[in-house]
Amino acid sequence: MSSSLEFLDAAVTVLQEEGKPLHWTVVQDLALKRGYLDPFTQRDIRKNLLAALANAARTGVVVKEDRGIYRLP
Repeated sequence: MSSSLEFLDAAVTVLQEEGKPLHWTVVQDLALKRGYLDPFTQRDIRKNLLAALANAARTGVVVKEDRGIYRLP
């Protein structure tokens, strides 16, 4: 079972590397391509990534800039 922290770590890493606001689908795509998320060992990647980003936006770890678009503060 994967923790939401793993999903958040993957998202934050991608946002740091790209240095600009990204739509969650781009974050997911890059995290998968770069091996930060593994569809073979982590279940429901879309759902868990969205939940992690939503929680992170509420706590100020990331900023929700627009519908589905996130950036680092």
